[in-house]
Amino acid sequence: MASVNKNYNKLQGAYLFSEIAKRAKDFMEKNPGIEIMRLGIGDTILPLTPTVIKGLKKGVEKLAKIKTYTGYGDTQGDIRLRNALVDFYKKRKIDLDQQEIFISDGAKSDSANIQSIFGLDNVVAIADPVYPVYLDSAVIAGRTGKFANGKYENLVYMECNEKNNFIPSPPKQKVDIIYLCNPNNPTGAVATKKQLKDFVDYALKNKAVIIFDAAYVEYISDESFPKSIYEIEGAKKCAIEINSFSKWAGFTGVRLGWTVVPMDLIAEEVKEGKINNVWARRQGSMFNGASNIAQEGALAALSVAGQKESKKIIAYYMSNATLIKKNLLKLGLKVFGGEHAPYIWLKNPDNLSSWEFFNKLLKEAHVVVTPGSGFGTQGEGYVRLTAFGNKQDIKKAIESIQESLKL
Repeated sequence: MASVNKNYNKLQGAYLFSEIAKRAKDFMEKNPGIEIMRLGIGDTILPLTPTVIKGLKKGVEKLAKIKTYTGYGDTQGDIRLRNALVDFYKKRKIDLDQQEIFISDGAKSDSANIQSIFGLDNVVAIADPVYPVYLDSAVIAGRTGKFANGKYENLVYMECNEKNNFIPSPPKQKVDIIYLCNPNNPTGAVATKKQLKDFVDYALKNKAVIIFDAAYVEYISDESFPKSIYEIEGAKKCAIEINSFSKWAGFTGVRLGWTVVPMDLIAEEVKEGKINNVWARRQGSMFNGASNIAQEGALAALSVAGQKESKKIIAYYMSNATLIKKNLLKLGLKVFGGEHAPYIWLKNPDNLSSWEFFNKLLKEAHVVVTPGSGFGTQGEGYVRLTAFGNKQDIKKAIESIQESLKL
Protein backbone atom coordinates (compact mmCIF):
# COMPACT_ATOMS: atom_id res chain seq x y z
CA MET A 1 0.00 0.00 0.00
CA ALA A 2 1.31 3.44 -0.90
CA SER A 3 2.00 5.80 1.98
CA VAL A 4 2.59 9.53 2.25
CA ASN A 5 5.77 11.20 3.50
CA LYS A 6 4.78 11.78 7.13
CA ASN A 7 7.27 14.63 7.46
CA TYR A 8 4.69 16.87 5.77
CA ASN A 9 2.57 16.43 8.89
CA LYS A 10 5.29 18.23 10.86
CA LEU A 11 4.87 21.44 8.89
CA GLN A 12 3.13 24.08 10.96
CA GLY A 13 -0.14 25.49 9.64
CA ALA A 14 -0.62 26.79 6.12
CA TYR A 15 2.19 28.20 4.03
CA LEU A 16 2.72 31.76 5.29
CA PHE A 17 1.68 33.60 2.13
CA SER A 18 -1.33 31.36 1.60
CA GLU A 19 -2.55 32.29 5.08
CA ILE A 20 -2.04 35.99 4.35
CA ALA A 21 -4.05 35.68 1.13
CA LYS A 22 -6.83 33.85 2.98
CA ARG A 23 -7.13 36.51 5.68
CA ALA A 24 -7.14 39.32 3.13
CA LYS A 25 -9.82 37.52 1.11
CA ASP A 26 -11.99 36.98 4.22
CA PHE A 27 -11.70 40.67 5.10
CA MET A 28 -12.75 41.77 1.60
CA GLU A 29 -15.74 39.42 1.61
CA LYS A 30 -16.91 40.84 4.93
CA ASN A 31 -16.19 44.42 3.82
CA PRO A 32 -17.25 44.71 0.16
CA GLY A 33 -16.17 47.88 -1.58
CA ILE A 34 -13.09 48.46 0.60
CA GLU A 35 -9.84 48.64 -1.35
CA ILE A 36 -6.98 46.54 0.02
CA MET A 37 -3.45 47.92 -0.35
CA ARG A 38 -0.68 45.34 -0.37
CA LEU A 39 2.78 45.76 1.12
CA GLY A 40 3.19 42.05 1.79
CA ILE A 41 4.51 39.50 -0.71
CA GLY A 42 7.86 40.31 -2.31
CA ASP A 43 6.89 40.01 -5.97
CA THR A 44 8.19 42.41 -8.60
CA ILE A 45 5.73 44.61 -10.49
CA LEU A 46 7.78 46.55 -13.05
CA PRO A 47 7.76 45.26 -16.66
CA LEU A 48 10.79 43.51 -18.09
CA THR A 49 13.24 45.95 -19.64
CA PRO A 50 13.52 46.49 -23.42
CA THR A 51 16.84 44.64 -23.61
CA VAL A 52 15.46 41.60 -21.78
CA ILE A 53 12.30 41.58 -23.93
CA LYS A 54 14.51 41.66 -27.02
CA GLY A 55 16.43 38.67 -25.69
CA LEU A 56 13.27 36.71 -24.91
CA LYS A 57 11.87 37.45 -28.37
CA LYS A 58 15.11 36.21 -29.87
CA GLY A 59 14.65 32.98 -27.93
CA VAL A 60 11.11 32.58 -29.24
CA GLU A 61 12.10 33.37 -32.83
CA LYS A 62 14.89 30.79 -32.73
CA LEU A 63 12.30 28.15 -31.87
CA ALA A 64 10.26 29.12 -34.93
CA LYS A 65 12.95 28.18 -37.46
CA ILE A 66 14.21 24.70 -38.29
CA LYS A 67 17.84 25.87 -38.47
CA THR A 68 17.82 27.50 -35.04
CA TYR A 69 15.28 25.31 -33.22
CA THR A 70 16.53 23.69 -30.02
CA GLY A 71 14.91 21.00 -27.91
CA TYR A 72 16.52 19.76 -24.72
CA GLY A 73 19.51 21.88 -23.86
CA ASP A 74 22.49 21.25 -21.64
CA THR A 75 21.12 20.22 -18.24
CA GLN A 76 23.75 22.39 -16.60
CA GLY A 77 22.70 25.39 -18.69
CA ASP A 78 23.54 27.12 -21.95
CA ILE A 79 27.33 27.38 -22.16
CA ARG A 80 27.01 30.99 -23.36
CA LEU A 81 25.06 31.91 -20.24
CA ARG A 82 27.46 30.11 -17.91
CA ASN A 83 30.39 31.89 -19.51
CA ALA A 84 28.55 35.21 -19.18
CA LEU A 85 28.18 34.49 -15.46
CA VAL A 86 31.89 33.69 -15.26
CA ASP A 87 32.50 37.21 -16.59
CA PHE A 88 29.87 38.58 -14.20
CA TYR A 89 31.83 37.20 -11.25
CA LYS A 90 35.19 38.19 -12.73
CA LYS A 91 34.15 41.83 -12.44
CA ARG A 92 33.98 41.17 -8.70
CA LYS A 93 37.47 39.67 -8.83
CA ILE A 94 36.09 36.16 -8.37
CA ASP A 95 37.42 33.44 -10.66
CA LEU A 96 35.00 30.65 -11.50
CA ASP A 97 34.91 27.97 -14.17
CA GLN A 98 31.77 27.43 -16.24
CA GLN A 99 31.70 23.83 -14.93
CA GLU A 100 31.04 25.26 -11.47
CA ILE A 101 27.86 27.08 -12.55
CA PHE A 102 24.48 25.38 -12.87
CA ILE A 103 21.51 27.20 -14.43
CA SER A 104 18.16 26.48 -12.77
CA ASP A 105 14.53 27.58 -12.82
CA GLY A 106 15.06 29.79 -9.77
CA ALA A 107 16.80 30.11 -6.43
CA LYS A 108 13.89 28.76 -4.37
CA SER A 109 13.88 25.29 -5.92
CA ASP A 110 17.67 24.96 -5.71
CA SER A 111 17.65 26.14 -2.08
CA ALA A 112 15.42 23.18 -1.26
CA ASN A 113 16.79 20.61 -3.72
CA ILE A 114 20.42 21.12 -2.73
CA GLN A 115 19.74 19.24 0.50
CA SER A 116 19.22 16.02 -1.47
CA ILE A 117 22.96 15.65 -2.10
CA PHE A 118 23.77 15.61 1.61
CA GLY A 119 23.24 12.81 4.11
CA LEU A 120 20.08 12.76 6.20
CA ASP A 121 22.16 12.73 9.37
CA ASN A 122 23.55 16.19 8.53
CA VAL A 123 22.60 18.81 11.10
CA VAL A 124 21.14 21.97 9.54
CA ALA A 125 21.44 25.52 10.91
CA ILE A 126 19.21 28.38 9.78
CA ALA A 127 18.91 32.02 10.75
CA ASP A 128 15.86 33.03 12.78
CA PRO A 129 13.98 34.88 11.31
CA VAL A 130 14.60 33.81 7.72
CA TYR A 131 12.93 32.86 4.43
CA PRO A 132 10.72 29.77 5.11
CA VAL A 133 12.00 27.50 2.31
CA TYR A 134 15.17 26.51 4.18
CA LEU A 135 13.20 25.38 7.21
CA ASP A 136 10.35 23.69 5.35
CA SER A 137 12.66 21.74 3.07
CA ALA A 138 14.66 20.47 6.06
CA VAL A 139 11.43 19.34 7.72
CA ILE A 140 10.14 17.61 4.58
CA ALA A 141 13.47 15.86 4.06
CA GLY A 142 13.25 14.36 7.55
CA ARG A 143 16.16 16.26 9.10
CA THR A 144 14.16 17.56 12.05
CA GLY A 145 12.46 16.08 15.05
CA LYS A 146 9.20 17.12 16.67
CA PHE A 147 7.93 20.69 16.76
CA ALA A 148 7.77 22.10 20.29
CA ASN A 149 7.74 25.61 21.76
CA GLY A 150 7.97 27.21 18.32
CA LYS A 151 11.01 25.22 17.17
CA TYR A 152 11.95 21.88 15.67
CA GLU A 153 14.16 19.41 17.44
CA ASN A 154 17.49 18.57 15.76
CA LEU A 155 17.55 21.92 13.95
CA VAL A 156 19.93 24.68 15.02
CA TYR A 157 18.53 28.22 15.06
CA MET A 158 20.89 31.20 14.73
CA GLU A 159 19.08 34.10 16.35
CA CYS A 160 18.81 37.44 14.53
CA ASN A 161 17.57 40.28 16.70
CA GLU A 162 18.12 43.93 17.57
CA LYS A 163 21.07 43.03 19.81
CA ASN A 164 23.10 41.68 16.88
CA ASN A 165 21.58 43.99 14.25
CA PHE A 166 19.76 40.99 12.79
CA ILE A 167 23.00 39.31 11.64
CA PRO A 168 23.53 35.86 13.21
CA SER A 169 26.74 34.48 14.64
CA PRO A 170 28.06 31.03 13.71
CA PRO A 171 26.60 28.18 15.79
CA LYS A 172 28.29 27.33 19.06
CA GLN A 173 27.85 23.61 18.42
CA LYS A 174 28.95 21.61 15.39
CA VAL A 175 26.56 21.65 12.43
CA ASP A 176 26.96 20.36 8.88
CA ILE A 177 24.84 22.63 6.67
CA ILE A 178 24.42 26.37 7.26
CA TYR A 179 21.84 28.42 5.38
CA LEU A 180 22.64 32.12 5.05
CA CYS A 181 20.44 34.63 3.25
CA ASN A 182 22.31 37.87 2.58
CA PRO A 183 20.87 40.47 2.48
CA ASN A 184 18.49 38.81 4.86
CA ASN A 185 14.88 38.23 3.95
CA PRO A 186 12.85 39.40 5.91
CA THR A 187 14.91 41.86 7.98
CA GLY A 188 16.84 43.55 5.17
CA ALA A 189 20.07 43.29 7.19
CA VAL A 190 23.34 42.80 5.30
CA ALA A 191 26.51 41.13 6.61
CA THR A 192 29.98 42.65 6.55
CA LYS A 193 33.02 40.82 5.21
CA LYS A 194 34.14 40.20 8.78
CA GLN A 195 30.82 38.62 9.69
CA LEU A 196 30.88 36.35 6.63
CA LYS A 197 34.51 35.46 7.34
CA ASP A 198 33.45 34.21 10.78
CA PHE A 199 31.08 31.78 9.04
CA VAL A 200 33.69 30.69 6.50
CA ASP A 201 36.23 30.10 9.28
CA TYR A 202 33.64 28.08 11.21
CA ALA A 203 32.74 26.00 8.14
CA LEU A 204 36.37 25.26 7.30
CA LYS A 205 37.09 24.22 10.88
CA ASN A 206 34.02 21.96 11.11
CA LYS A 207 33.95 20.73 7.48
CA ALA A 208 30.49 22.25 7.17
CA VAL A 209 28.92 23.57 3.96
CA ILE A 210 27.37 27.04 3.72
CA ILE A 211 24.35 27.43 1.42
CA PHE A 212 24.56 31.13 0.58
CA ASP A 213 21.37 32.64 -0.85
CA ALA A 214 22.45 35.80 -2.70
CA ALA A 215 19.14 36.63 -4.38
CA TYR A 216 19.16 40.24 -3.15
CA VAL A 217 22.85 41.18 -3.39
CA GLU A 218 22.28 43.55 -6.33
CA TYR A 219 20.40 45.80 -3.90
CA ILE A 220 23.52 46.40 -1.81
CA SER A 221 24.59 49.99 -2.47
CA ASP A 222 27.62 50.18 -0.16
CA GLU A 223 30.69 48.68 -1.88
CA SER A 224 32.24 47.76 1.46
CA PHE A 225 29.66 44.98 1.82
CA PRO A 226 30.34 41.73 -0.06
CA LYS A 227 28.02 40.71 -2.89
CA SER A 228 29.26 37.12 -3.00
CA ILE A 229 30.43 34.65 -0.38
CA TYR A 230 33.43 34.02 -2.65
CA GLU A 231 34.80 37.45 -1.83
CA ILE A 232 35.82 35.80 1.43
CA GLU A 233 39.09 33.87 1.36
CA GLY A 234 38.57 30.14 1.66
CA ALA A 235 34.86 30.23 0.76
CA LYS A 236 35.27 28.05 -2.32
CA LYS A 237 36.22 25.18 -0.02
CA CYS A 238 33.06 25.45 2.07
CA ALA A 239 30.27 27.35 0.29
CA ILE A 240 27.62 26.88 -2.37
CA GLU A 241 26.14 30.12 -3.72
CA ILE A 242 22.59 30.35 -5.05
CA ASN A 243 21.38 33.38 -6.99
CA SER A 244 18.49 34.46 -9.17
CA PHE A 245 17.43 36.85 -11.92
CA SER A 246 14.06 37.33 -10.21
CA LYS A 247 14.47 40.34 -7.97
CA TRP A 248 16.94 42.47 -9.94
CA ALA A 249 15.92 41.65 -13.52
CA GLY A 250 12.22 41.00 -12.95
CA PHE A 251 12.29 37.26 -13.69
CA THR A 252 9.84 36.22 -10.94
CA GLY A 253 7.47 34.92 -13.62
CA VAL A 254 10.11 34.03 -16.21
CA ARG A 255 11.88 31.74 -13.69
CA LEU A 256 15.66 31.56 -13.93
CA GLY A 257 18.51 31.35 -11.45
CA TRP A 258 21.89 29.73 -10.96
CA THR A 259 23.88 27.81 -8.38
CA VAL A 260 27.64 27.79 -7.96
CA VAL A 261 29.20 24.55 -6.70
CA PRO A 262 32.98 25.07 -6.64
CA MET A 263 35.34 22.24 -7.56
CA ASP A 264 37.29 23.11 -4.40
CA LEU A 265 34.27 22.38 -2.19
CA ILE A 266 34.89 19.61 0.34
CA ALA A 267 33.02 17.86 3.14
CA GLU A 268 33.58 14.92 5.48
CA GLU A 269 35.44 12.13 3.63
CA VAL A 270 34.84 13.86 0.28
CA LYS A 271 37.57 15.07 -2.06
CA GLU A 272 37.56 18.19 -4.22
CA GLY A 273 35.21 17.93 -7.20
CA LYS A 274 32.97 15.24 -5.69
CA ILE A 275 30.16 17.56 -4.51
CA ASN A 276 30.14 19.31 -7.88
CA ASN A 277 29.84 15.91 -9.59
CA VAL A 278 27.06 14.77 -7.27
CA TRP A 279 25.01 17.92 -7.91
CA ALA A 280 25.57 17.51 -11.65
CA ARG A 281 24.29 13.94 -11.39
CA ARG A 282 21.29 15.04 -9.33
CA GLN A 283 20.37 17.67 -11.91
CA GLY A 284 20.91 15.25 -14.76
CA SER A 285 18.58 12.73 -13.12
CA MET A 286 15.83 15.07 -11.98
CA PHE A 287 16.01 18.21 -14.14
CA ASN A 288 15.89 18.68 -17.91
CA GLY A 289 17.40 22.13 -17.90
CA ALA A 290 16.02 25.65 -17.74
CA SER A 291 13.85 27.18 -20.49
CA ASN A 292 15.78 27.99 -23.65
CA ILE A 293 13.74 31.18 -23.98
CA ALA A 294 14.40 32.28 -20.40
CA GLN A 295 18.14 31.72 -20.86
CA GLU A 296 18.17 34.03 -23.89
CA GLY A 297 16.51 36.63 -21.68
CA ALA A 298 19.17 36.10 -19.01
CA LEU A 299 21.96 36.59 -21.53
CA ALA A 300 20.35 39.91 -22.41
CA ALA A 301 20.02 40.84 -18.73
CA LEU A 302 23.76 40.24 -18.23
CA SER A 303 24.70 42.47 -21.17
CA VAL A 304 25.97 46.00 -20.51
CA ALA A 305 22.62 47.46 -21.56
CA GLY A 306 20.67 44.86 -19.58
CA GLN A 307 22.55 45.53 -16.35
CA LYS A 308 22.20 49.28 -16.82
CA GLU A 309 18.43 48.89 -17.17
CA SER A 310 18.29 46.57 -14.16
CA LYS A 311 20.02 49.17 -12.01
CA LYS A 312 17.13 51.53 -12.80
CA ILE A 313 14.66 48.89 -11.61
CA ILE A 314 16.60 48.46 -8.39
CA ALA A 315 16.75 52.23 -7.87
CA TYR A 316 12.97 52.45 -8.30
CA TYR A 317 12.26 49.81 -5.68
CA MET A 318 14.81 51.24 -3.26
CA SER A 319 13.27 54.71 -3.60
CA ASN A 320 10.03 53.01 -2.51
CA ALA A 321 11.86 51.51 0.46
CA THR A 322 13.17 54.93 1.44
CA LEU A 323 9.66 56.38 1.16
CA ILE A 324 8.16 53.69 3.38
CA LYS A 325 10.90 53.84 6.00
CA LYS A 326 10.99 57.64 6.21
CA ASN A 327 7.26 57.95 6.76
CA LEU A 328 7.02 55.11 9.27
CA LEU A 329 9.80 56.72 11.28
CA LYS A 330 7.81 59.97 11.29
CA LEU A 331 5.02 58.06 13.07
CA GLY A 332 7.46 57.20 15.83
CA LEU A 333 7.69 53.54 14.83
CA LYS A 334 10.90 51.54 15.11
CA VAL A 335 12.04 50.49 11.64
CA PHE A 336 14.97 48.49 10.25
CA GLY A 337 16.21 47.49 6.79
CA GLY A 338 15.23 49.32 3.63
CA GLU A 339 18.81 50.40 2.84
CA HIS A 340 20.40 47.43 1.08
CA ALA A 341 17.32 45.31 0.46
CA PRO A 342 13.74 46.00 -0.67
CA TYR A 343 12.32 45.01 2.72
CA ILE A 344 11.42 47.08 5.76
CA TRP A 345 11.36 45.32 9.13
CA LEU A 346 8.93 47.07 11.49
CA LYS A 347 8.78 46.50 15.23
CA ASN A 348 5.16 46.37 16.29
CA PRO A 349 3.89 49.07 18.68
CA ASP A 350 2.36 48.30 22.08
CA ASN A 351 3.92 44.80 22.21
CA LEU A 352 1.38 43.52 19.71
CA SER A 353 2.04 40.08 18.25
CA SER A 354 2.80 39.77 14.55
CA TRP A 355 -0.68 38.57 13.62
CA GLU A 356 -2.35 41.08 15.95
CA PHE A 357 -0.61 43.96 14.22
CA PHE A 358 -1.31 42.38 10.82
CA ASN A 359 -5.02 42.36 11.68
CA LYS A 360 -4.86 45.91 13.05
CA LEU A 361 -3.25 47.27 9.87
CA LEU A 362 -5.75 45.39 7.72
CA LYS A 363 -8.78 46.53 9.74
CA GLU A 364 -7.81 50.16 10.33
CA ALA A 365 -5.62 51.09 7.35
CA HIS A 366 -6.67 48.36 4.89
CA VAL A 367 -3.00 47.52 4.32
CA VAL A 368 -1.64 43.97 4.03
CA VAL A 369 1.85 43.24 5.38
CA THR A 370 3.70 40.01 6.27
CA PRO A 371 3.70 38.85 9.93
CA GLY A 372 7.26 38.45 11.17
CA SER A 373 6.39 35.32 13.15
CA GLY A 374 6.00 33.52 9.83
CA PHE A 375 9.77 33.73 9.41
CA GLY A 376 10.66 32.26 12.83
CA THR A 377 10.23 32.75 16.56
CA GLN A 378 12.61 35.74 16.56
CA GLY A 379 10.29 37.40 14.07
CA GLU A 380 7.48 37.54 16.59
CA GLY A 381 6.57 41.14 17.36
CA TYR A 382 7.55 42.39 13.91
CA VAL A 383 6.03 42.70 10.44
CA ARG A 384 7.72 42.90 7.04
CA LEU A 385 6.80 45.49 4.44
CA THR A 386 7.95 45.23 0.85
CA ALA A 387 9.10 47.96 -1.51
CA PHE A 388 8.01 45.91 -4.53
CA GLY A 389 5.11 47.97 -5.74
CA ASN A 390 3.92 50.91 -7.78
CA LYS A 391 5.11 54.14 -6.15
CA GLN A 392 1.65 55.74 -6.23
CA ASP A 393 0.11 52.65 -4.63
CA ILE A 394 2.78 52.65 -1.94
CA LYS A 395 2.19 56.35 -1.25
CA LYS A 396 -1.51 55.63 -0.93
CA ALA A 397 -0.88 52.76 1.50
CA ILE A 398 1.47 54.84 3.63
CA GLU A 399 -0.99 57.75 3.70
CA SER A 400 -3.69 55.35 4.84
CA ILE A 401 -1.43 54.13 7.65
CA GLN A 402 -0.64 57.71 8.66
CA GLU A 403 -4.29 58.77 8.64
CA SER A 404 -6.09 55.67 9.90
CA LEU A 405 -3.79 53.59 12.08
CA LYS A 406 -4.58 54.18 15.72
CA LEU A 407 -1.32 54.34 17.64
